[in-house]
Amino acid sequence: MKSLSFVILTLCLLSVSQTAFASEPTSPEDVFAQRILPILNSPNPSSCVQCHLAAVDLKDYILPSAERTFANLRAQGLIDVNSPKDSKILNLIAMGERDLDKKARMIHAKVRDAELQAFESWLLACCTDRKFLDLPVDASDAFGPKVTDEVIRHNRKDRVLDSFERNVWSQRMRCFPCHTPNEIDPNDPKHATPKQRYEEYLAQYGQRMNLFRETPQATMAAMIQSSSLRHKDSLPLLNVESPSQSLLILKPTSKVPPKDSAGVQEKPSSNGTVTHIGGLKMHEDDFSYKAFMGWLTDYAKINSGQYQSDSDLPSDNWFPTQLVVRVTGTPDSWQPLSVVQIFVHSWDDKTGSYSSDPIAFTQTRVGPRGMAIGSLFLLGDAAQRETWATADQLLPAGKYQLVAYLDPQDRLSADPSAFLNDQPHAGKAEIEAKWTAGFPNAEQLPGTQFQQIPVE
Repeated sequence: MKSLSFVILTLCLLSVSQTAFASEPTSPEDVFAQRILPILNSPNPSSCVQCHLAAVDLKDYILPSAERTFANLRAQGLIDVNSPKDSKILNLIAMGERDLDKKARMIHAKVRDAELQAFESWLLACCTDRKFLDLPVDASDAFGPKVTDEVIRHNRKDRVLDSFERNVWSQRMRCFPCHTPNEIDPNDPKHATPKQRYEEYLAQYGQRMNLFRETPQATMAAMIQSSSLRHKDSLPLLNVESPSQSLLILKPTSKVPPKDSAGVQEKPSSNGTVTHIGGLKMHEDDFSYKAFMGWLTDYAKINSGQYQSDSDLPSDNWFPTQLVVRVTGTPDSWQPLSVVQIFVHSWDDKTGSYSSDPIAFTQTRVGPRGMAIGSLFLLGDAAQRETWATADQLLPAGKYQLVAYLDPQDRLSADPSAFLNDQPHAGKAEIEAKWTAGFPNAEQLPGTQFQQIPVE
């Protein structure tokens, strides 16, 4: 009886085993249908979103047919038929494993691993099937991302983070101490009052006060997450539909709430007419405003897929400094409250002339008393910016030319990140500059030093 039971159990297990084995896809077509097509047809984004905010999805590399997909991947150099596990398409999927953001790695691990296993199984099946190996190399199908490599690189999160660090994080001390708890030193007597003010606001308004976190990466991630949660009584921190209506820029450019009829200050508003309990921290169209709006506009365009060609991309080559230019007694043509951009050109002893391209710029509004003052942003590629990050002297002392531009057409209202140096200038001046950091050490010159021309 026991022997018969054992035989029956063995037969049952064998039957189950054979059924399970038979259900495992083995041909390239079956593996594709069961493991690759579900990725193509899924409404959810692929693991590409871990590194790319837009422009790339694994679906871009899949066509409805196993044969067409294999032929095109091979034509693009994304398959190594001699060593399928070393195929470039697998390396691209696995890039998320090398992400320095541990949290992001964990969040996307399940999707990424499933995609890797699916593609590896399919490639192994294809590369042992003579029919697939004999397929003609064909790249005729619309295949891969619809934008250029440069646009893809621009949309990478690490590039966006680098821009955030230069344009927003670098200006965070304008929000000290209320939104920068990690900049408060409890052991510094000078920080006693700021610490008390921060704690009072934290008790009153909660965790929203902790706008800037420990690192630029944590800060940007928190801002993006916060902005994905819409509240009916509040504008988003990052408004991808209308960047200038982001609380990130509206709050520091807003005044304190008014007082009611009893003389009690009203609560700050985050919708409609925005008010800020901390009052004005930057002026509209000054250098910090331009930096914030430059990043916000870029981030919004990435999210809405507006970058379709290299010509659509912004320069994104600004590097913040503490070098300051101050013009006193500005020319009459620089009307009070008008926006002025000042570009810096270096002197070249070899050519005996100034550089045709500017090496730095600032933007500011002309004050009521005829003063224009702003911190410089150096202009350079990634390699130059990396050098500047560790440099003691960002610009050498010497001879420079300052060229000013006004905005009579109000171009900056439509595009706050725009440069105005493609139009007639509003004056040139030469200076012997020392370039020492800090507002007290600003390079100062009178407006009369600018050689003026009529503004068209």
